[in-house]
Amino acid sequence: MLPRPGNHSKKPGKRAPRVQRPPLLRQAIKIRRRKVQDLQDPLAQMTQEVNPASYHFSPKERDLLYEEVLYTVLYRLGQPEPNHVVEASELLQYLQEAFQVQPEEHKRMLQQAKELEKPIFCLKATIKQAKGILGKDVSGLSDPYCLLGIEQGVSMPGGSPGSRRRQKAVVRYTIPEEQTHRTQVISQTLNPVWDETFILEFEDITNASFHLDMWDMDTVESVRQKLGELTDLHGLRRIFKEARKDKGQDDFLGNVVLRLQDLHCREDQWYPLEPRTETYPDRGWCHLQFQLIHKRRATAASRSQPSYTVHLHLLQQLVSHEVTQHKVGSTSWDGSLSPQATTILFLHAMQKDLSDFHQSLAQWLAYSHLYQKLEFPSSCLLHPITSIEYQWIQGRLKTEQLEELTLSFTSLLAYGLSLIRKFRSVFPLSVSDSPARLQSLLRVLVQMCKMKAFGELCQDTAPLPQLVTEALQTGTVEWFHLKQQHHQPMVQGMLEAGKALLSLVQDVLGDLHQCQRTWNKIFYNALKIDLFSTAFLKLQWLVAKRVQDHTSAVGSPVSPEMGENLFQLYISLKELYQLGSASLDRDGVLALDGFHHWFQPAIPSWLQKTYSVALERVQRAVQMDKLVPLGELTKHSTSAVDLSTCFAQISHTARQLDWPDPEVAFMITVKFVEDTCRLALVYCSLIKARARTLSAGQKDQGQAADMLCVVVNDMEQLRLVIGKLPSQLAWEALERRVGTVLDQGQLQNTLHTQLQSALAGLGHEIRTGVQTLAEQLEVGIAKHIQKLVDVKESVLPEDAILPLMKFLEVKLCYMNTNLVQENFSSLLTLLWTHTLTVLVEVTASQRSSTLASGRLKVALENLEICFHAEGCGLPFEALHTATFQALQRDLELQAASSQELIRKYFCSRIQQQAETTSEQLGAVTVKASYHSSEQKLYVELLSASNLLPMDSNGSSDPFVQLTLEPRHEFPELAPRETQKHKKDLHPLFDETFEFLVPAEPCQKDGACLLLTVLDHDTLGANDLEGEAFLPLCTVPGLSGCEEPSEAPQTRLPLTYPVPDGDPILQLLESRKGDREAQAFVRLRRQRAKQASQHAPRPGQ
Repeated sequence: MLPRPGNHSKKPGKRAPRVQRPPLLRQAIKIRRRKVQDLQDPLAQMTQEVNPASYHFSPKERDLLYEEVLYTVLYRLGQPEPNHVVEASELLQYLQEAFQVQPEEHKRMLQQAKELEKPIFCLKATIKQAKGILGKDVSGLSDPYCLLGIEQGVSMPGGSPGSRRRQKAVVRYTIPEEQTHRTQVISQTLNPVWDETFILEFEDITNASFHLDMWDMDTVESVRQKLGELTDLHGLRRIFKEARKDKGQDDFLGNVVLRLQDLHCREDQWYPLEPRTETYPDRGWCHLQFQLIHKRRATAASRSQPSYTVHLHLLQQLVSHEVTQHKVGSTSWDGSLSPQATTILFLHAMQKDLSDFHQSLAQWLAYSHLYQKLEFPSSCLLHPITSIEYQWIQGRLKTEQLEELTLSFTSLLAYGLSLIRKFRSVFPLSVSDSPARLQSLLRVLVQMCKMKAFGELCQDTAPLPQLVTEALQTGTVEWFHLKQQHHQPMVQGMLEAGKALLSLVQDVLGDLHQCQRTWNKIFYNALKIDLFSTAFLKLQWLVAKRVQDHTSAVGSPVSPEMGENLFQLYISLKELYQLGSASLDRDGVLALDGFHHWFQPAIPSWLQKTYSVALERVQRAVQMDKLVPLGELTKHSTSAVDLSTCFAQISHTARQLDWPDPEVAFMITVKFVEDTCRLALVYCSLIKARARTLSAGQKDQGQAADMLCVVVNDMEQLRLVIGKLPSQLAWEALERRVGTVLDQGQLQNTLHTQLQSALAGLGHEIRTGVQTLAEQLEVGIAKHIQKLVDVKESVLPEDAILPLMKFLEVKLCYMNTNLVQENFSSLLTLLWTHTLTVLVEVTASQRSSTLASGRLKVALENLEICFHAEGCGLPFEALHTATFQALQRDLELQAASSQELIRKYFCSRIQQQAETTSEQLGAVTVKASYHSSEQKLYVELLSASNLLPMDSNGSSDPFVQLTLEPRHEFPELAPRETQKHKKDLHPLFDETFEFLVPAEPCQKDGACLLLTVLDHDTLGANDLEGEAFLPLCTVPGLSGCEEPSEAPQTRLPLTYPVPDGDPILQLLESRKGDREAQAFVRLRRQRAKQASQHAPRPGQ
């Protein structure tokens, strides 16, 4: 128990020795409050080290802790907090379950706790400050001080001090002098600040009341001195008044009387100073803080252990019970304590007078340890981290406590790194919340390592990114070896070993894809660690070693089965190599560099297998072909379709190989082309033979002719397929690669010569001609589009586009006359695509010019009509591509004025408001009506609710700013603001505002009342809670002629602006010379930035 400090009354000589005081003597102990947050330092009183090595306690420790918490519930003080449990029986039942105490044992220990001596009840009162008090001196100011104490044994029904309120000096004449306490005198002020704390003992809370009198210290001064301070006639009247009273008599300023039983365990409020008479009823306000605490608790735990240690053990016990209960119910604990646990912990901390800092420290030590033993979200650790960081002062901790905190840091860091090392199994993607859980863990580790406490206590710890990188590297190697062991074949053999190795490489590919798509973003956002690169560099080295050993052991010749296995292994290894090469910025050498050399002996086997499979498919397709057309529009038969599929498969195989060495790649391509041409000749022979077979014995010559037509059509289709080989096999890229080792003649004598015998030149010439015509027209179109934006400003848009439209009319009429419809449609498609591309480029270059954008908008509308040609040209489906639609939207915005863009912006925000139903950010409730006779808009701001806490204390200081938007429609109306509410997430404003504004601008699209809810910050910028938009067109009185009666309440969910990417804001920002646009963008960007800093996390 703490020793009892001496009394601070005005006559210390009368104080009785402590041993002679009655046990329940009401005594006040004054404590000068420091400028730090905590009044006491319970950790400084600790005599033994707290060791939260386990949340399992011995039977004796558990009994002591159970006695302590029962004692806490039995001697509860104060009114219950909101959402706290009121009934003691419910709390006792919960404790019995949390400690797993049998009913008989619980009854015995409860009786034992009741038999213990009662604690000394105390009121911890802090006199913070006052404002607006009366000025009693000639100068119009006062020299205020306070007298305070507790009056015991006087009943005040209904919470009213009754007749005592009008007594001039309740404290001075009612409470004994040795129990009366006095603050310092603050000279010459009407807003004094004391910040002094007193501890006042009381016996019975039901008939005890707190009394505070405020006085003006009156010193004896001469008339000359007073006349020197005289400032006005009021001062002269004060001189006459003071002349009638006794010299040195203090003036009464007001008092505060409160029943203790009406107080909560912790109070922090402004109280009005009550008058002695009705002469000056408004005497100002006094800011008081109260806390109901215990002294001399009779429990064994309180007598033998520091308060902080007991609270830590209690927190561990209750949290472990909460987590266990959720597991029994097959649910995951979300970190929220039950109302019973919250109530008990709050009562214990208040009664033991634990500061917020020590509560947060205990919560950190308990949670950080239990997190390593029990399964609950790591996000629960963020709150104590923030609280400790905000209040950290190393000097308040003794050596053993510093060691304990250091151990908690290092233990959690080691545990977190172990989870990160095994993140593939600990956070499987098969569980939906795994990414969120890993992200939460990383956030906890990052925040912990950023703490001042961590930096001071763990100075030798390596940087967190380095530790995490090492853990990821080690974990990746361990994962690979586990996978290799899993795929180990049961039967030994080269083919089985190859299949196992292929499965292993595919697992590596899957893991790297997961790292790239999911995990890399999480690690990079948290620690700027490139997980994909880290994992790839390790895995590629492990894979390369095993694949090289396997291919060396295969040898040659390669069997067909082994060749197929090696081909699949090569494809997988190529995908792995390309995946890393596309994502890494590397200067060094990879173990997979040149991996294709390991597979070169298997190339002949792969090519032979490809040709054999294709030949079998061609033969089977021809044998099954009935030589009839597939349909009215499709004139070829089934074998031509199968042949196209067969050739596509050959091309796909060639693309899969994509051999890196130019010479070998060239020889492989030559082989593919040779085999394709051979298959084409085989097909021609087979299809003609099939026609002869089916035509043999046919008496109907017309049927034979039909078959012949089908054969011709099939060959035409074959010509088209063969003509696609250069593009399918990427000849141009190959020629560029081999151009340094082979001469052009050799290329012509191989690839091109082979194709010449199988290709028909007509189709190629037609396609080439169409492309050439298209290119010629594209140049003219581009020139005319550029010219229309360069003409003088005085030229109308309809006149500016005339040269372009005349050019297209002449050229397209000629092409339509000389080209068949199919080729003409292809030409139109090419021209339309190119025209859109040119328009997009010119539009982007004229982004800030509304005049040029207007001309381009008119040009696009006329070009659409021209290319459609009343249904004779391209259909609207082909015209309205994604590029066209995007261009149309861009021109619509770019051609608009800045004020029109601002109006469109508010239209979009009003639409967003209408679509928003979630109140995740909170909501505001307003009433609005318009009185046309007065031309006034009345807005009654009622309240806001469910606001996000913006301050570190878990609350906010909200106020609302009201503006009529867009500003250019209401230039004369300045923004209005409500009063600021301290520490309130559900403020009740109840304020009315009037706006003198005509009805016409209010009825326009986009006109709205913008309600911006802000958190007031004294030192920094105000934080954004959210915005709400009330469209003015919906306000009663604007839509009709009748005057509105009672305006309905409107509840508007708060929204956040889009962080970035809003095209309207981007366009306004590009108009550098437009001050109105720039000012609007700056305000919107500021709001978006504020929103991004406080956006809630998913799940919260």
